[in-house]
Amino acid sequence: MEYAPEEYTKHYIITALFKLMNAYEYEKITVKDIAAKAGVGRATFYRYFKSKEDVIVCYFERHTREFASGQRYYPRCKEDHVRIAEDTFAMFRANKEPFRLLKRARLNGLYLDYLNSRFAEMFAREKTDKNRYLPYLYAGMLYNVSMKWLEDDCAGDASALARLVVDAVYPEEE
Repeated sequence: MEYAPEEYTKHYIITALFKLMNAYEYEKITVKDIAAKAGVGRATFYRYFKSKEDVIVCYFERHTREFASGQRYYPRCKEDHVRIAEDTFAMFRANKEPFRLLKRARLNGLYLDYLNSRFAEMFAREKTDKNRYLPYLYAGMLYNVSMKWLEDDCAGDASALARLVVDAVYPEEE
């Protein structure tokens, strides 16, 4: 797959921010620091992002697109949802370091905001007949479970965790 030059630039900026977050307090990191670490000018940073927080949201969006492109089927039964949840937790585990940095910087609320907006968009598009609070229930559950799992260093069986989440949503066999 070939990427446009701006995608590479965004990647360098995202990577730079997380590397800096690993070494410094988030509040002390400037756009100038990020641009220098990424090897771009400040104007280039601002061409793609309005703020440091926008860089983090772009990180979430990029991983969501990667996750979605890896899903090859539309869930039709409870077991399909379990597989999607397993994939979700596997991806979270593989990317736990950036989430750990976000939590340390007290920016994990950006993750919850992102989940809320994604679930709300999905429900508005695909599940218009459902209660309007349901997407926030799903987002909150995924957020809280993943943050607790992160506190435990993502130890434990991701499949069992996926089953727990899906059983909470679908308590009885379909």
